[in-house]
Amino acid sequence: MTNNYALITGGSSGIGYEIAKNLAGRGYNILLISRNEKNLQDCCHKIADEFNVSADYISSDLANKDSVTYIYETSKQRGYSIEILVNNAGYGIATPFHVTSIEDEENFIRVLGTSVITLTKLFVKDMIKQKSGKIMIVSSVAAFAPPSAIQVLYGPIKTFMNRFSDAMNSSYNRLGITSTAVCPGFTVTNFHTASNVQEMMDAVPSFMKFSAERIAKEGVEAMFKGKSLCVPTKTYRFLVFLLRVTPYSFIRLLENVLAPGRYEQK
Repeated sequence: MTNNYALITGGSSGIGYEIAKNLAGRGYNILLISRNEKNLQDCCHKIADEFNVSADYISSDLANKDSVTYIYETSKQRGYSIEILVNNAGYGIATPFHVTSIEDEENFIRVLGTSVITLTKLFVKDMIKQKSGKIMIVSSVAAFAPPSAIQVLYGPIKTFMNRFSDAMNSSYNRLGITSTAVCPGFTVTNFHTASNVQEMMDAVPSFMKFSAERIAKEGVEAMFKGKSLCVPTKTYRFLVFLLRVTPYSFIRLLENVLAPGRYEQK
């Protein structure tokens, strides 16, 4: 069995786990990154048994500034060649901005932003030597949406990640390396429960909620096609189109219809 792997952060649940299964189904060995070692062990066993590939994990918290170096060095020590890097880990902060501690905000930025940049910086050097590689950054439709009254930093960070992914794609595409920003809308995972915003998610119309399996499938397909941006499902592609062409004042009128609770002041 080869030592060529796909590394997926936040890979033990939700979209990350579905991406891991999709890639394993294509014959890739899997390296999962997450905090919960028991979940990681269970996921690796399931993937290895179902898809007959090698599945390993590194238990690490991306909120720790030393975690990225640890992940990179551990993967090298184990002899893994990372062909695909999926930056998927993320969460939300439900408390109002003025209440959230600076430490919590810094950890949030580190997980959703700084760790993505650092992991990409480390692994892209190996991809350059390999003359090939694929990077996926799981972003969000929130990158295109108006500012939210809750999770104030979430949309801005996702906008930043989209621009970062686009810059990576432009800079390294000629070397056989592509970067794809995948921007799902509301997805049925444990993300909202873990972020204490499940009540808001429950209020979203059912036609705007999609399965993690579908999001992963469309995202992986876009990555292999070398697309710089993927907005999964026709529903959200149309919504993003509207957000881009519709006057901002009109969008503000629709906010609580499209995403109840997201724009309410806390």
